[in-house]
Amino acid sequence: MGKLEEDSALQSLSSLRASGSRASVEEDCGDFGIRIDRNGTWYYQGSPIGRKPIVKLFSTVLNRREDGSYWLTTPVENGRIDVEDVPYTIVELTHSGEGTNQVIDFRTNLDVIVPLDSEHALRVETDSASGEPSPYVHTGKNLDARLVRSVFYHLVELATEHHAEDGKKFGVWSRNTFFPIGDPKEW
Repeated sequence: MGKLEEDSALQSLSSLRASGSRASVEEDCGDFGIRIDRNGTWYYQGSPIGRKPIVKLFSTVLNRREDGSYWLTTPVENGRIDVEDVPYTIVELTHSGEGTNQVIDFRTNLDVIVPLDSEHALRVETDSASGEPSPYVHTGKNLDARLVRSVFYHLVELATEHHAEDGKKFGVWSRNTFFPIGDPKEW
C-alpha cells in the first residue's frame, strides 16, 4: 500500500469513526486484499503495510464471525480479509505479585494491553505431529493473539503446580484464576 493510499484509507476510517454514525446496512465489498500473516504483519495486495498507525486503525474495525472468517467493518462498508493464524501476536509480558494474587498482563504487537483474566483466557494448543505448543490469549471481540516464543518461555518460568479437582495441573495464576499451560514433559 502506497503512502497516498494509506493516507486516504486512514482519513476515511478516521472520519467514519469520528462521526459516530452507523449505517443500517453495510455494503459488502468482498475481499479487501488485506492479509495478516502468522507473525501479525498486515499486507495489502501482497505488500506490507508499513505504517503502524494505519494498522492500529484497521484493527479497531476488525471482527471475526461465527464461521471463522475475518472482516473489516465500518459503518458504511464491510470486507473480508485473510488471517493466517490469529490477527495479533503477544510480544511482551509483565507481572506482579505472587501465587493466586499474581497479576499478568500482555502487550500485543499493536501496543494493546490485554489482562490475563477470566474474560481474556489463555489456551495452549499442541500440534499433534510436532508436539509443539501454541499458546493463545483471547483479546476480546471474538479475536485472539498468539504468544511469541520468548513470551511463552517467560510464562513457563512463572508457572507452578496446582492441585485441581481433576488432578495436578501445571500453569500460571493471574487475578485469582489458574490457567493450565500443559505438561512441559510432552513438549
